[in-house]
Amino acid sequence: MRNISKAYIYALLSVFLWSTVATAFKLGLKVLSPVYLILLASVVSLFVFFFIILAQGRIRELFTVTASGLAKSAMLGLLNPFGYYLILFQAYNLLPAQVAQPLNMIWPVTLALLSAPLLKQKITFRNIVAILVSFVGVIFISSQGSLSGIANTNITGAALAVGSSVIWALFWVLSVIDKREEIFKLFWNFAFGVIYLLLVALVFTDFSLPDIKGLPAAIYIGFFELGFTYILWMKAMQLSENNAKTGNLIFLSPFLSLVFIHFILGETIYYTTFIGLAFIISGIWYQQKK
Repeated sequence: MRNISKAYIYALLSVFLWSTVATAFKLGLKVLSPVYLILLASVVSLFVFFFIILAQGRIRELFTVTASGLAKSAMLGLLNPFGYYLILFQAYNLLPAQVAQPLNMIWPVTLALLSAPLLKQKITFRNIVAILVSFVGVIFISSQGSLSGIANTNITGAALAVGSSVIWALFWVLSVIDKREEIFKLFWNFAFGVIYLLLVALVFTDFSLPDIKGLPAAIYIGFFELGFTYILWMKAMQLSENNAKTGNLIFLSPFLSLVFIHFILGETIYYTTFIGLAFIISGIWYQQKK
């Protein structure tokens, strides 16, 4: 099989798996608090990364990490999984999945804004147009079927969903600057993230055993949102002859996600959700178009 065919298989499998996680978020949050859901999912992901490194026979490399590398992971782990998913899960707690998921999609646009001061890249006219187009999409999604629906949208939840995209974009920029190998970065980032989440659980909750009914969702999220699927996506990018074309497949994910949200969660999907999502993806596509 040609590498390009393998790349598309890995990419499409990643897209399919990622499109299911918004539904898993809502199912998990019915039983577990955001803190416990991301804590359990992060522990699962940590084991996923460890066993991938073990299967590669690179355990010694894992523990040759430098003090500088640990310091970087301490900072990155604070952003993801700790900050990003705590905020995102709280947004899902307050909003319908069909609203929270698309609002979080605008992170490539916020990435352009953060890249200007951090990576010394210019904000172009294309970036500005993309931001405006995506903002129109945010308004459509927040309307939830009608203009009066904006008044019923939980503003805190919407702000958290959009704010989480800023944290993810910041994490992405700092990860680009950090030149360590990806799998080792992920392991140490999540190791620190788990420590931070444990501290929050100890200080701000009664630290009781989580409801066992929430474990399937936490395991699923840890395996497919945070762990294994990311490795599949990296593999697709490595095998691809054109990363831009392969990467565009990710735009299928939010639309496919609405199918799972409707049939599994039972949410009525508003026509404005499709319109808003189309605006957001158009903005992202225009920004990335060469």
